[in-house]
Amino acid sequence: MSSPLTHFDAEGQAHMVDVGGKEVTHRVARAAGRIRMLPETLALIVKGEAKKGDVLGVARIAAIQAAKRTSELIPLCHPLPITRVAIEFEVDQAAVAVVCTAQVETLGRTGVEMEALTAVQVGLLTIYDMCKAADRGMVMEQIRVLEKHGGKSGDWVAQV
Repeated sequence: MSSPLTHFDAEGQAHMVDVGGKEVTHRVARAAGRIRMLPETLALIVKGEAKKGDVLGVARIAAIQAAKRTSELIPLCHPLPITRVAIEFEVDQAAVAVVCTAQVETLGRTGVEMEALTAVQVGLLTIYDMCKAADRGMVMEQIRVLEKHGGKSGDWVAQV
């Protein structure tokens, strides 16, 4: 009986999946997550008054860098030739949060879901780092893949 967990061999040992036989296709993944905080902390970000500087600008660069270095952080991820990383931040006043969305693209043999998720998480971690002096109780949540396109398995879109 074969396992749906492709990172394990027949003996249950972890291994890197061989993607050499897969077709090169345009692959896209979008992921998102948010960080909730005190209203005063969100105001610092919006007004650009955080002590460490431009919180969302630095978080954007950190998220892009994280997408590019995902294979160095996640042991069984393949290093990929990423062709595009787009990071968006949205201030959600009602939730007192900042939402990070990452879209990552490649022409490759395996998908970029892990790169998109890593970008989101590191973007949110950077917001935490830059604002922790004002608010140590920030909460990162709802980090997930929103959609993926390309490859043999085709398109997938998260159900709300």
